[in-house]
Amino acid sequence: MAGLEIAHPVFLLLWALIATVAMTAILQGSQGLGLSRLSLPFLIGTFVTSDRNKAMALGFVIYTIGGWLFAFIYYAIFLSVNIFTWWLGMLLGALHGIILLVWALPLLPYVHPRLASEYHGVTSRRQIEPPGFLALNYGRRTPLTTLLGQTIYGATLGGFIQLHQSVA
Repeated sequence: MAGLEIAHPVFLLLWALIATVAMTAILQGSQGLGLSRLSLPFLIGTFVTSDRNKAMALGFVIYTIGGWLFAFIYYAIFLSVNIFTWWLGMLLGALHGIILLVWALPLLPYVHPRLASEYHGVTSRRQIEPPGFLALNYGRRTPLTTLLGQTIYGATLGGFIQLHQSVA
């Protein structure tokens, strides 16, 4: 690994924040434009509080922390394969998005205290519609916008890491 420069965690946190902001802009923008009703910060926030206003604020904080944590996982993968490029980040982001849509979001109603399930519907405690397979319950374009957001996250993170490696 000649010439390999390990990124300082502060740089990685900064890059992860920028990547998270880019991803969030795409996801929130698609919601604002009516392309999707999926709000990951809202889903995360309602995990910890039933107050919908507090849920958005808490959700964004937890979501940002999650963006930082995922950056370390991505970086560990970059290190393990010794490839530091935007395109590997893009592929990892797309894979991350596929896992989110196919596996994580459909399973969320089984662990989320306020999500209705596909089988039992809404109750007085579980009032939020479940995402469903590919999060299609939140709109037909939701899979596309979610994949785009996750892919941009990975490409942005990978691009900054690639830039760091080329400067080092």
